[in-house]
Amino acid sequence: MENLLDELVKLLQGDRQKRFVDDNGELLKSNLTECIDKLDAELFELLLQNEYIRQNYFLKIGDVYILKEKDFKKFFNNKLLLKDSYTAFKQKIGLYQDERHIKQNDDYVLCWPYKDCILEGGQTKEDDRRKEIFWNTVLSPNEVDKLLSPKVFTNFKRYSIDGEKETMDIDFAKDNFVIKGNNLLALHCLKNIESVRGKVKLIYIDPPYNTGNDSFLYNDNFNHSTWLTFMKNRLEVARELLSEDGAIFIQCDDNEQAYLKLLCDEVFGRENFVNTICVRSSTPSGLKTAHREKTIIKIKDYILVYAKDGTNIKFNPQYTKKEKWDTHYNSIYNRLDNSSCSLVDIMIENGLLKKGDNLNDIDLNNKDHKHFYLKYSENIYSTSADMPKEQKKYSLENFNKIISYKGSDGKEQFAYNGRRFSFLNKTVKKVFIGSNLENDIANLLCDFWNDIDFNNTQNQGNVNFISAKKPEQLLYRIIDMTTKENDLVLDFFCGSGTTCAVAHKMKRRYIGIEQMNYIENITCERMKKVIAGEQGGISRAMNWEGGGDFVYMELSALNEKYRQELVSAEDNEALNNLFIKMQKSKHLRIETEEIKREEFFEEQDIEKKRSLLLELLDYNQLYHNYSEMEDEDYNISQADKELNKKIYKKE
Repeated sequence: MENLLDELVKLLQGDRQKRFVDDNGELLKSNLTECIDKLDAELFELLLQNEYIRQNYFLKIGDVYILKEKDFKKFFNNKLLLKDSYTAFKQKIGLYQDERHIKQNDDYVLCWPYKDCILEGGQTKEDDRRKEIFWNTVLSPNEVDKLLSPKVFTNFKRYSIDGEKETMDIDFAKDNFVIKGNNLLALHCLKNIESVRGKVKLIYIDPPYNTGNDSFLYNDNFNHSTWLTFMKNRLEVARELLSEDGAIFIQCDDNEQAYLKLLCDEVFGRENFVNTICVRSSTPSGLKTAHREKTIIKIKDYILVYAKDGTNIKFNPQYTKKEKWDTHYNSIYNRLDNSSCSLVDIMIENGLLKKGDNLNDIDLNNKDHKHFYLKYSENIYSTSADMPKEQKKYSLENFNKIISYKGSDGKEQFAYNGRRFSFLNKTVKKVFIGSNLENDIANLLCDFWNDIDFNNTQNQGNVNFISAKKPEQLLYRIIDMTTKENDLVLDFFCGSGTTCAVAHKMKRRYIGIEQMNYIENITCERMKKVIAGEQGGISRAMNWEGGGDFVYMELSALNEKYRQELVSAEDNEALNNLFIKMQKSKHLRIETEEIKREEFFEEQDIEKKRSLLLELLDYNQLYHNYSEMEDEDYNISQADKELNKKIYKKE
């Protein structure tokens, strides 16, 4: 078979359009599959030239040869023979086994186009909404190493209460960071930083949901696959950054939740799945209800939670305020005379309830009621039959008497007629009430979160960010659940900076990554206001008065500068000027003379010109590579060189 593969490669090198074999002699399997599906005549003519292929992979009927498509694809998709690992399944997404769809099986794998490849993707800004622009550029293995190699950082600034200063003193083991640049490449840079790799305690991301409103506008066969590949590339490197006791929280909705769950099972291990949290993110009102007769209105998001290692993870339990009084708590114990009486009677005596009121009339939102039950939370109790046999027997022998005994934790316990006291203070926890954290009686929070207000969050942090802004209370809960002070938090879809803002107020270290241009006038502005002591979000709950600092820096752009200019160019003149400028660059994919020689560039419409110029860019050269930092053509300053050496700890 190996000899046949070599013969196939030589045969396909005869294709005039150079579609099937790359410059290194590697078979471009995805292109070959696509041309078979399209019944490409030139390809079939080439295949029929080889006697072995003709005899074994074609069926002859009269004078007509018919390709045995399934058998032939199975041959050239054999991963044992190919150095690349491009997936064979281009048209369908789903569960596969032995190259066939399966409906249910304990052993499954999620397959989609280009699953095992790096699909380079970028972001750009349109209006005030987050938009994703993807180049369907599949990179071969020898290109991937260069693409994902460490990049040069530049434009270092430190922001503190004293304002903005250029800095030559940064430390990833101590400082906070906001990084501008492609998040896939930035993550691979972080992977090469010793004090970050394997040190991140929490990753929270709120990626684009692939709803059709965020520019994932590929044809139906590639819509899901593009998004899944985009996520897979990033999640795989994110896992390497997590500490062994770390966790990742990924927010999404129904557009991709099911596929994302399977993808995360593959990346993080199904055994490390913790839970899927359902979050009420909106209310059924206004325009949302216009289609109520045609659909079920969406008011929820999901947060998928995975541990790096499920055996090491430990969560700090979270609580939410009870909505009404638990009537099991019906008595109050007087430790001074070892007596008990009705809770309602005592509250009537204290003027908190009226005669004829009962336990259901205790109002948790009444300030006087709250003051009373919190003050006497160590006395108010319910009873339970659950207690040690020996103590239960002793209690029953002392009928109608309150007895005390030592519990398994060494603390004093009380019982009456064989029933153990359970005091209210065990249910008193810190919970959010509005913007404040207060002690109140609470329920353990599980996997349904319906108590956080997602409305009117667009101005939190004193910066306006209309699209998909998350409440600070949500991030407080996630960060408090998984980290302690000085732990490292990462958000590589940083957006308006909610994760960074909350982490800063909670005295956690953080790294935020965002490619969009608004990072400077929204994300950084928000963080500067946090440092100055802004009082929105969780500030009052944290008694936040300001302080601290963060470092802003960027991936040093090379072709990324051209890409941004090409995407934002609005007329032919701008594109023509860019074309002239690009001809002087050494970092293009092909020679620009080829376009000039064909003399068709000027004849194309604006979108065709934009597309042609984007194709010229070498996406391995979007940013300056650290390994080529000393190249004089890069014009990297000596100060930046020194800082980058400190970052990567290389002399």
